[in-house]
Amino acid sequence: MTLARPDLDPELRALLADMPFVPRLDMEVFAQIRPLASGPVDALLDGRAVERREVTITAPDGGQIPLSILRPAAATTATAPCVYWIHGGGMVMGDRYSQLDIPLEWLDLFGAVVVSVDYRLAPEVTGTTLVDDCYHGLLWTAEHAADLGIDPARLVVAGASAGGGLAAGVTLMARDRGTPAIAAQVLIGPMLDHRNRTVSSRQYSGEPGVWTREMNEFGWRSVLGDLAGEDVPAYVSPALADDLSGLPTTYVDAGSAEVFRDEDVDFASRIWAAGGQAELHVWAGGFHGFDALYPRVPVSAAARRTRNDWLARVLHTTAQPHTNGRKG
Repeated sequence: MTLARPDLDPELRALLADMPFVPRLDMEVFAQIRPLASGPVDALLDGRAVERREVTITAPDGGQIPLSILRPAAATTATAPCVYWIHGGGMVMGDRYSQLDIPLEWLDLFGAVVVSVDYRLAPEVTGTTLVDDCYHGLLWTAEHAADLGIDPARLVVAGASAGGGLAAGVTLMARDRGTPAIAAQVLIGPMLDHRNRTVSSRQYSGEPGVWTREMNEFGWRSVLGDLAGEDVPAYVSPALADDLSGLPTTYVDAGSAEVFRDEDVDFASRIWAAGGQAELHVWAGGFHGFDALYPRVPVSAAARRTRNDWLARVLHTTAQPHTNGRKG
């Protein structure tokens, strides 16, 4: 039986009426839609005064990790803030150019250097490989801060959807390993919990949608492979982390009408319970990824503006690098 659901924002509902939903996500459909999930980087950069540099680093297992480095062409400081961007796509789709318009706003507003990572995707790789790739790209960024013109005290890790979940995993990893120092994390509709059993998960099941419980199950099966139960690492499924203390200040947002709503609210609540700082926004009537798909709708514009204002405050007040590690 389909559970009652929060209403969609009226303007979003009207726009969604014309969207061709994928009726299911299996290997056959996945093979058809995956090539369509790349970000339109040339269109995004057209007309922007941005210096673009592409590098590829080698992971400890020999895998190749491409990074795109985007910097304002007229940069006047050698110590700009840095946004380390992790793209979404259910951990099975997308590339380092996906949802890039979000961090490019921060390049425009704050003069931030954007470093976007192309982590390897499931199901070709499984387990911790995806989050490990993201972590090694972050380490490289921190180690090359001087060359990149980055202020190491203003290194922000951010991501949307699966990228938000990977951002949370990377930040946990950095805390536990003591490096690199992260000033803040921005988790946009993050994919945090492989168990897929919240009320919001069950509300968005049984019918086609932007991202449903069934699609979420496909993504998690793809990345977990044979892992199950206690073998699933918290770095992969951050909702499993027992201890959320010692994290940098965190921004979490989601829509009220999406699968990830409840796991995202719970994650922010547990940061507060551990004595940390988090700002949480649940946007009434927003579906998953609403502000990326339709950025000019009033609720989307409000979500993006609020996120930008929060990051402006964080970057303005960050004077010392955050020291990763548990309290006590």
